[in-house]
Amino acid sequence: MDIIPRSNVVHKLEKRSLLIAINCVAGLSIFFFGYDQGMMGGVNNAENYYHNTMKFGHKGPNGPVIDNTLLQGGIVSIYYLGTLVGCLVGGAFGDRYGRIKTIALGTGWAIFGATLQTSAQNRVWMIFARLINGWGTGILNAIVPVWATETAEHKSRGQFVAIEFTLNIFGVVVAYWLEYGCTFYKGGNGSFLWRFPIAFQILPLILLLCIVWFFPESPRWLTKVGRGEEARYILGRLRGESGDDTGKAEAEFQDIRSIAELERKTAKTQSYFAMLFGIGSGKLHTGRRVQLVIWLQIMQEWIGIAGVTIYAPTIFRTAGIADSDVQWIAGLNNITYMMATLICVFTLDRIGRRWTLYWGSVVQGIAMFLAGGLAKLGTNSEAGSAQAKGYASGAVAMIFLFTAAFGATWLTVPWLYPAEIFPLEFRAKGNAWGVVGWSIGNGWLTLLCPVMFKALNEKTYYIFAACNVITIPMVWALYPESNQRTLEEMNLLFASDSIWNWEAERNFAILKEQNPDLVQAARRGQSVIDPETGLPRQGSVTRVMSLGPSALTAHGRHTHGHDDGVDEKPALKQG
Repeated sequence: MDIIPRSNVVHKLEKRSLLIAINCVAGLSIFFFGYDQGMMGGVNNAENYYHNTMKFGHKGPNGPVIDNTLLQGGIVSIYYLGTLVGCLVGGAFGDRYGRIKTIALGTGWAIFGATLQTSAQNRVWMIFARLINGWGTGILNAIVPVWATETAEHKSRGQFVAIEFTLNIFGVVVAYWLEYGCTFYKGGNGSFLWRFPIAFQILPLILLLCIVWFFPESPRWLTKVGRGEEARYILGRLRGESGDDTGKAEAEFQDIRSIAELERKTAKTQSYFAMLFGIGSGKLHTGRRVQLVIWLQIMQEWIGIAGVTIYAPTIFRTAGIADSDVQWIAGLNNITYMMATLICVFTLDRIGRRWTLYWGSVVQGIAMFLAGGLAKLGTNSEAGSAQAKGYASGAVAMIFLFTAAFGATWLTVPWLYPAEIFPLEFRAKGNAWGVVGWSIGNGWLTLLCPVMFKALNEKTYYIFAACNVITIPMVWALYPESNQRTLEEMNLLFASDSIWNWEAERNFAILKEQNPDLVQAARRGQSVIDPETGLPRQGSVTRVMSLGPSALTAHGRHTHGHDDGVDEKPALKQG
């Protein structure tokens, strides 16, 4: 394959080793994302930062006293306005120019933003620096999960993305402990305490910018833009070409071509506005998919994790922990958080996305209710008494339980789901809508968190607990299962005109039963493409997606050769 440079790792690695290499690069981006989030928890506690430079607080006897909570929250949350804009840019750029170039663009912007943050001299400087840094992060968040899912096999897609998010929380852990270590430098005074941790994120970004050019482009994007020869070669290296793997890459390639052709015919427009409202999408129902991923990401933040990650020191002080112990307990909590993500690696592809979210919501909701109650009992007890310390320890244990459950469940699924369910024609844009939801949820919550904790104290936990309860019926009713289904099958899963999950599953089962040829080639070593004409076979996905519900029965009888005396033409007219 002379078109792909010889320096590309696709020529040297194949199958699982190539997939691992791709996911290591994706994980480097996700590590930066985690580090960047966890970093602000320690930065907000540096006296030189909040008092001398940003001037929104002063040092009290038990730690920082915030005089302007809106400014503190605003500096943190403006980052998410940047990610919102950046993800829309990244989605559009990624669908047009490819996944690799978009990763490089996002990395460059993030380096620029991190450099500006490191050198910030006042609050205005810092606000604009975080806005720019967020833009780069948004671009990366819009494209990296797409690149990872488009190269992985459908049977292990969740596992690989879950591994990446273990690295995400490793980034949070590194941020916390690096900042904790910096507190011992010159007694924790001076700007080094917060400038060095901000500058540290530039190192993995430079590494990412240097190595991403040596990795293969997404074969699905290459197919979409007509570079089939490159796509077929990369798929062959990813899936293997010998032994039991013979034919798998070719079958998958033909299915991707079939679906790409269908989507070009079905989706009349690809603008963000049209996607949001499903204009011209027909049976693809992109508007429904956009709403699903936006609200899944918003709820991911409002179940409490954004507050716990960024405002962990504040939360532990609310629970009655002494200021001298807050920072190391917050760091230990993040180690527990990281270890819990390994549970998701082994369970996500076994029990599915929906059940992963269910059990996470139950455990997280219980933990938050108990944390609020125990924190209240602790503050009502005599300060310094054994009883007060016992209640405080119980509240801290519930926060630990919450973050562990979140790491094993809700951390990964809201990032994986958007990268799975959108059509190839505009998958990067679709995933960008998920980042929009994350930006709205995170920005909104981080802006309000200081205000809520100041006004409500431990009652803030009850708000998070209630949000966990709300997610259970929401997921049950609205979110179809994507586990163990190919990316090409998602169009069938969302073909139903009903918003309800049970209708989507029923319609999907009917389509699969009546049309067994649909996007099953990669599993059987066959294809829905006619090898002589290069067109979809009779009864292909293109034909089915154009039929209305009344036509499906007649079409199914025709496919299986059971006419039963029913005239097919009237049924087609009714559809």
